[in-house]
Amino acid sequence: MREFAYKLVKGILRKDIPRDKRDVINDLISLGVVTNGEVIKLKSDYRVGKVEVTKKGFGFLVPIGVKERDYLIEAHHLNGAGNGDLVIAKRLFNKKGRPKAKVVYILEKAFAVSVVYVSFVRKNGKKVPVIRNIKTDKEVFLNEKKKALKKLPEGAVLKVNNYTNKIIEVLGVLQDAWVDEKISLGLYDKKEEFSKKAIQEARAFGDFVDKSMYPNRVDLTNLPFCTIDPESAKDHDDAIYFDKEKNELYVAIADVSEYVYLNGNIDKEARERGFSIYFPHKAIPMLPRELSENICSLKEGEDRLAFIFKISFDENNEVIKEELIEGIIKSHRKYSYDRVDEFLDGKFDGIDEVDEKILAWLMPLWEKVKHIRSERLKNGLEFESDEIRMSLDENGMIKDVRLEKETPSHKLIEDCMLLANKAAAKMIDFGIFRVHEKPSQTSLDELYSELGSLGINVDVEESDFVKVVADIQKQAKELGIKKYVDKLIIRSQQQAKYDATCSPHFALGFERYSHFTSPIRRYPDLILHRILKATIKNEKRVLDYILRNVEALVVKLSELEREAMKVEWDFYDRKYARYAALNIGRKYKGIIEDKEIPPIAKIIEDKLLGARVFLNNKEEFNLFEEVDIEIKDSNIATAKIKGLAYKNV
Repeated sequence: MREFAYKLVKGILRKDIPRDKRDVINDLISLGVVTNGEVIKLKSDYRVGKVEVTKKGFGFLVPIGVKERDYLIEAHHLNGAGNGDLVIAKRLFNKKGRPKAKVVYILEKAFAVSVVYVSFVRKNGKKVPVIRNIKTDKEVFLNEKKKALKKLPEGAVLKVNNYTNKIIEVLGVLQDAWVDEKISLGLYDKKEEFSKKAIQEARAFGDFVDKSMYPNRVDLTNLPFCTIDPESAKDHDDAIYFDKEKNELYVAIADVSEYVYLNGNIDKEARERGFSIYFPHKAIPMLPRELSENICSLKEGEDRLAFIFKISFDENNEVIKEELIEGIIKSHRKYSYDRVDEFLDGKFDGIDEVDEKILAWLMPLWEKVKHIRSERLKNGLEFESDEIRMSLDENGMIKDVRLEKETPSHKLIEDCMLLANKAAAKMIDFGIFRVHEKPSQTSLDELYSELGSLGINVDVEESDFVKVVADIQKQAKELGIKKYVDKLIIRSQQQAKYDATCSPHFALGFERYSHFTSPIRRYPDLILHRILKATIKNEKRVLDYILRNVEALVVKLSELEREAMKVEWDFYDRKYARYAALNIGRKYKGIIEDKEIPPIAKIIEDKLLGARVFLNNKEEFNLFEEVDIEIKDSNIATAKIKGLAYKNV
């Protein structure tokens, strides 16, 4: 709906109005909110935006599609709109004070669904069901008969329609650890299953590629490409090969656009999902598994359609030519990051002829990438990124938690992908870019203040932020808190997002950048593939259609990306809460991550490594102070752990 709202601001051709939005358009025409012609457009007196409601009851409208300050919405002008709702508001003109508006139409509730659970209490000797919101634990009331609710088991988890307050689905029971994934998905109205039409469409492509059917594609199956991914990966987006004689790097990406037709059944669902979601035990794919784990995946020993950048370098490792190829490749080996790290560390035990053929180009490529990376980081930022890796046992409980550090193999693949993404961005002037704006001065002031309290001196006169960060990191390393300070710096940055127009990617230090390398798991990459194909094939009508809608689409995709991340974080919090509930009273080592009220500590050991604990302490702590944390309570429904912190003496 945000995508549609953006189009209303810019103007949408009547013929481009989706069927499911025609009733909305008719409503808006009857209300006099939009123009009624060949182009449907929001009238100048109105604004589309998201509502933010304060604790005092009044709200603010954050406009979409125009660069204006927020509008104040007084409580009596909210007209039923709640926090996060997408609305149309009429501007109220007043000579003095902040600009105001009143809500005239609710386009979409912030959350179409919510997740609740059932608990039973005794009132007047009778067992009475109480329905509670699973995030807030506040009591809610459903539009269901009490008899029906009484039949539900204790801890039943329900998905509820927020428009009707009626039960959509019973997800399971709170006592079952496997219900967590359904809760996390349900909170953001995500689904795992695909429609029958989408699955049928995916299965129709079969599971192998017949090269004879693609005479116009460049056959590169003789080149010893390889994939490098996590050990558990089932969807392989990318493969690489380096011709050391010609000094040419090939970055081959699964040609998903060959199988996912624009506005087809698969495409419609992929567009709504936006991104694959990754849990420790499974992936919730953007595309049906028949594609993502089969015909689109660059499997070892299988011919696959690929979209390939051939990147040529000079003797100084500078890029001198970039060529985009529609080709067919074969991955000659599937490597894990760990295995490639062994190679890069000089350990070659158990290799065969295929490995030798790949290592003949992989080792020289690593030497080249190290140089390219060091040059890149002169203008970009680099942070320590310890990622949490969790595994589950057969009961859905935490089996193990560990930190996964960025290793040479990760760096090798990252910089190869960056080269391809940069090359793709050079080919378009308007379409879909990955942009990252500079941090605001307010954010920097707050960051420098926090760093000062840690004993880190910041040269505020230095205009080159990359140099400032390098100096901060050097001091933090000497104090033994670099990885924590890195997180502070990251927190001060603005979020990267997708945009139809090009602007620099601040953190990477690139003037032009886009996402090209993961079309199996990111819809923006699929859109970029379509734009590039239409461009090189001179398919003007297709290109015009895609670009006509892309400005609205990037707004939606940026939001979907954030939602996918929130689903993953929520799932981890739920697993931590279940484990903590079994360890009430136990103490763990931790650090203070946030000293605001209530202070938050993060556990740094055992199976709760990475878990956040909300502290009940009244005394103040220093940021990154090491403490002992005693688990006092863990609410499995809200996924919140509470505890007490004890200073290390």
